Amino acid sequence: MKRRTFLGLGASVPALGSIGAASLLSSLSLPGSAAASDYRALVCVYLNGGNDGNNLLIPSDGAYNDYAAARPDLAIPKDSLATLNGSSIGHTFGLHPALAPMAALYNRGRVAVVSNVGPLIVPATGQQVRDKAVPIPPFLLSHSDQTDMQQGWMGDSDASGWAGRSLEMLPTNLKHALSAVTMDNSRTLVLGRHSGVAFMQGGDGARWWGRADLAQPGSYWAQSINRMSHWQFSNDYEAEFSRSFNGSVTESTIFTKAFMQAQVPQGDFGNSYLDTMLRSLASVLPVFKSMGYRRQVFQLNWGGFDTHSAQRGTGPNTQDSQFAVLAKALAAFDQANQASGLNLDVTTFTMSDFGRTLRQASGGGTDHAWSSHWLMMGGAVAGGQVVGRFPALVLGGVDDADRGSEGRFVPAVSTDQFAATLMQWMGLPSAALNEVFPNLHNFRQTNLGFMAS
Repeated sequence: MKRRTFLGLGASVPALGSIGAASLLSSLSLPGSAAASDYRALVCVYLNGGNDGNNLLIPSDGAYNDYAAARPDLAIPKDSLATLNGSSIGHTFGLHPALAPMAALYNRGRVAVVSNVGPLIVPATGQQVRDKAVPIPPFLLSHSDQTDMQQGWMGDSDASGWAGRSLEMLPTNLKHALSAVTMDNSRTLVLGRHSGVAFMQGGDGARWWGRADLAQPGSYWAQSINRMSHWQFSNDYEAEFSRSFNGSVTESTIFTKAFMQAQVPQGDFGNSYLDTMLRSLASVLPVFKSMGYRRQVFQLNWGGFDTHSAQRGTGPNTQDSQFAVLAKALAAFDQANQASGLNLDVTTFTMSDFGRTLRQASGGGTDHAWSSHWLMMGGAVAGGQVVGRFPALVLGGVDDADRGSEGRFVPAVSTDQFAATLMQWMGLPSAALNEVFPNLHNFRQTNLGFMAS
């Protein structure tokens, strides 16, 4: 049983009587008394459902005609694109107009786009995939399987993710107990082979365990929880339960202590769930740095991008509306991190299950595909550029892996290359790359160069 399994048990904890021992809140041993001089954090905003990258990054040159021809009802009008300055990888581009705040940050050098990225075993072309001449990842087009694949899943015998494995292999001076954090029930990305995942709720961390308020360590219920966390057992199963329970209480108490020190961030956040979670995270990141933590990865899942129908429009579940929420929340998060002195310390990126077909589906939507385009944001990002290789937006063209010419593009950049670039920025030694990313040796580039510092 995993440590996070026990977080919901607080509501059913029985009364055990008051204890007089000092609470965890005042006795915790933290990694350092001074702010880390090189604190670095990665924040993954995972777009649930398979985001349509074809309507995220759009060519504004001659390739726009191919794009518009393939999706006559879904294409974004060329004159409404949020312009990206300059040219990259042989094209000029714009973003979806709802992503205008991201375009503004791109033009300021704070956002980059990684183009045509997805899971690969070896480099491949559309023809090779159609001919079954190269191995490809299993269960393509499956939401659950591709979510796990994107996040580094190694199969049933190794359910860890690429960030979790990387954190375990960092130099000793960069390791600590709260390096891998999830902000919801998803955890593959940050799960290690030998270590668990800390769970941080929005707003107050994990302060409330039923009636126990960890911010009030002298209260009856908080003392009861703390006493339970120190129970000893001779039975192996019970001992493991107690160990995991103790870890959960300890981590939750650290989060509570951090949120008690947090200040309201300066970003212009909205009222969506994503805004709330990122506002909460922005408030506490400076505290983690002041506590002496060195490296942290945060996973946050959001949205409903499985747009088989009604992809365009003003409804709350359209991609258009969700992009507007995403852009506002990300821009506010970046603004808050700059204001709190974390300009070079926090890198935020998006991922999703997979991209979607270039060919539009009936009902004004798109179907499951393969590669997509992801956003990178932060002061350490080498922004103002599109990285990778943009696909030929031609149904049945050179990059289309689909025998029915639906426009399911083969990635030109592997998820492993993308992730390895991020984790090298975090301090992963080169000698550990192939152990964390077993397919990386099949690719020429192990660092895509989109991190400037």
